[in-house]
Amino acid sequence: MRTMPRGAAVEVDGRRIALYRAGEGGPPVVFLPGAGLIGLEYDNLLRGAAELTTAVTYDRGGTGWSDPVPLPRPAADVAAELRAALGAAGVPGPYVLAGHSMGAVYARRFAQLFPADVAGLLLIDPGHEDLLRFMPPEVVAMNEAMKPTWDELPDLTPEQRSASAAALSQVYREWPADLREALVEHRLATWRTGIAEGRNLESEVYAELAAGGSIPGVPLIVLTAADRNPLWAQHMPPDLLERAHDGIRALHASIAASAPGGEQRFVEGASHQYLHAQRPGPVLDALRDLLARARGTG
Repeated sequence: MRTMPRGAAVEVDGRRIALYRAGEGGPPVVFLPGAGLIGLEYDNLLRGAAELTTAVTYDRGGTGWSDPVPLPRPAADVAAELRAALGAAGVPGPYVLAGHSMGAVYARRFAQLFPADVAGLLLIDPGHEDLLRFMPPEVVAMNEAMKPTWDELPDLTPEQRSASAAALSQVYREWPADLREALVEHRLATWRTGIAEGRNLESEVYAELAAGGSIPGVPLIVLTAADRNPLWAQHMPPDLLERAHDGIRALHASIAASAPGGEQRFVEGASHQYLHAQRPGPVLDALRDLLARARGTG
């Protein structure tokens, strides 16, 4: 394992998982990164959550500073790994799981498999197995047409690397300098990891969730990015883009409605991939409310 910029490694099934914890109290908040993202990218949320309770970020196996594993993986494997890593780090449940994008899918799988270990769920612009059912037919067709191109993406040119480094440095400008530098370097070196992690999302993981049963009736908040998805905006005309976002809003409303007292909140000034960096305040507000409900004080 390369030298970690912070935290420690815990052993799970003979592999090392990079994990960082801060704060004290319970229930602990655990951040599950989106596809291709790692624990360092949620440092702002970790610092804020640590003022409320124990807070944890980590790198899934095959990502960040954790040991390599073949990607993609079944969601059940990811959930079991996280549970074992938290146990090895001495962080007792039940947990408030804060999952972003594909991390929200993994959070729900964890809740299906280990319901007694979950005290609350924060789903940050989540993916979901019903996603395509809420999308316009043109978007579904576009999604299918784009799939074969991922393996054909060329390496980044020096100009692209420079532009990406500048953009990432701006996104994470409020991170401590040493963490920001390590994060940007890592992202430029491993940008294909998100593609590898998400390769089985539609073909296997969504089916796994659909067949996995219900989640516990714990406090649930769904955060929906109110700004347009910049990747979608590159490929969709404005009218189709708006209809696609209408579908996302409706999907997230249905997720919130699936739990007693579930709530959907819109986050202005934020788009899908970097909601956690662009608008940490609403995320921490939601965590504060979930903790109060889990503790029976809100």
